[in-house]
Amino acid sequence: MKKMTLMKIFLRSFFIQTTLNFRRMQNLGFTMAIIPLIREWRLQQKDSEGMLTRHLQMFNTHPYFSAPVIGSVVRLEEEQGGKGDALEIIALKQSLMGSYAAIGDIFFWGALRPFAAIIAVILAYMGLIIAPIAFLLIYTPAHFWIRLKGFIEGYRLGKNGFEFIRTLDLPRVAVKIRWLSLIILAGSIIWLSYDGYWPFMNTPAVIMKLVALASVLLCLLLIKQGVSQIYIIYGSVVMFLLISWRGILN
Repeated sequence: MKKMTLMKIFLRSFFIQTTLNFRRMQNLGFTMAIIPLIREWRLQQKDSEGMLTRHLQMFNTHPYFSAPVIGSVVRLEEEQGGKGDALEIIALKQSLMGSYAAIGDIFFWGALRPFAAIIAVILAYMGLIIAPIAFLLIYTPAHFWIRLKGFIEGYRLGKNGFEFIRTLDLPRVAVKIRWLSLIILAGSIIWLSYDGYWPFMNTPAVIMKLVALASVLLCLLLIKQGVSQIYIIYGSVVMFLLISWRGILN
């Protein structure tokens, strides 16, 4: 297959959400992405209709992991010349989209995006104009690399394209990022107390440190009790907002 065709398919994968629908989710975006295959192979009308029909079936995965799925499917289509077993190709899509959706939600929505947002908020509080840029620099390279490298490895390995995603062990990385987010939040508590922002700023320094330490221990206790780290992070954000509003009103 021509490299230009693969590049077109990869670039089209960025728009998989533009035609999202409630009936079959991302199926139109997926089909749009593989149209360059039909144009390059110049299939007969019957074969092209068959390819389009099997890819118009229900499809839904994390948008950042759509490119790895497309890469694997393109390789399988290429091996079968666009006239292969539709059930085999559909089975491949269904087996990949569910697991990729779960991994993407855990890593990107549940860990990396909150972490990038915390960093950006801290920089914004410091009055630095680079806060939104910092968010993009932390968040964007990761998902672009997953898209590009995942597509390349998916196309190279075909049915075994999932091996690349598996070796990344993103759920485990997500746990580490969540812990780092909690540590940064705990550090911000101490920093804000010294900066004179907290209501108990006039209390002795020992008490302020004990309050900060108690906050960290409370987070650890909640985690051991099975409370999601996502709830703890967003709960902390809500608490900071309430304190901010109190400071503004006073």
